[in-house]
Formats: sequence, C-alpha cells, structure tokens
Amino acid sequence: MKNTSINILMVCLGNICRSPLAEGILKSKLDSNKYSVDSAGTANYHQGKSPDPRSIAVAKKNGLDISKQQAQQFEVEHFEMFDFIFVMDLENYYNVLELASSEAEKSKVQLILNESFPNGNAEVPDPYYGGDAGFDHVYSLLEAACQKIANRI
Repeated sequence: MKNTSINILMVCLGNICRSPLAEGILKSKLDSNKYSVDSAGTANYHQGKSPDPRSIAVAKKNGLDISKQQAQQFEVEHFEMFDFIFVMDLENYYNVLELASSEAEKSKVQLILNESFPNGNAEVPDPYYGGDAGFDHVYSLLEAACQKIANRI
C-alpha cells in the first residue's frame, strides 16, 4: 500500500467477485497519489487467487483491468491501515464489526450501498452462483456507489 493520505478498503466474503470490482471502480475515479484502494474478504476461501473470471470480464467490458488483483482475508490490522472500510452486505458487515476493538474502528465500517441509498442498509447481491447478468447488475450498483464516494471524499 502506498503512503497516501486516504486509504480505502472494500470487503465482501471471498474477495473474488464484489470487492475486487468495487476496488477497481473506485481506483479509476480517484487520484492514486492521494488515495489508495484495496479489497479483502472475510473468509479465506480464495486467498492469493485472482478475481472471478466473470468479475474480470465485466470490469474489462467497462474499461477496467482488475485481473492482477489477488484475494486476501480481512485482518484486524486493516482497521489501523484503512480510513474507510466499505462492506458489500450485512453478514460481512457484522463479521467485520465483530473484529473491531473500539468505537473508532467501528466508525470506519459502512455498507457501500448506503452511499446510494442512505440508511437503507441495502446489500450488493453476491453474483457468484448466478449468471453473467448478476455481474452486470453488481457492476452498475457499485459504479453508482463508488461515484458518490469519489464525489464525497
């Protein structure tokens, strides 16, 4: 991770579908000299692996290359490393909060779709077991939320 002023982490379950897309989308919207964006999963199923080929394909279709990303597991140390932690769904949101040791750490964690639907606690659906259309839908949800994040920070 670069020594930047603002560090942002995207989190989902396995770190191969939703959070890599969110990472790639937000990176494309921010100045890499001022912001660092990474992603992680709450489970260790896919550590070290590339994003799902369908996530890579939908990103490529939208002009982004996320193929070089590698899955990693969310660790307690991430609370110190990141200023914002955006989570894709409620289950992972609560899993991340359980690892927080202070209110300051908890305050960094938020559901990403609350950017688009304030206080709605909407979830980014996991497209893993579905078809390609699910990945397109996830991309559009994350594109809108990431644009709001980029505008805000």
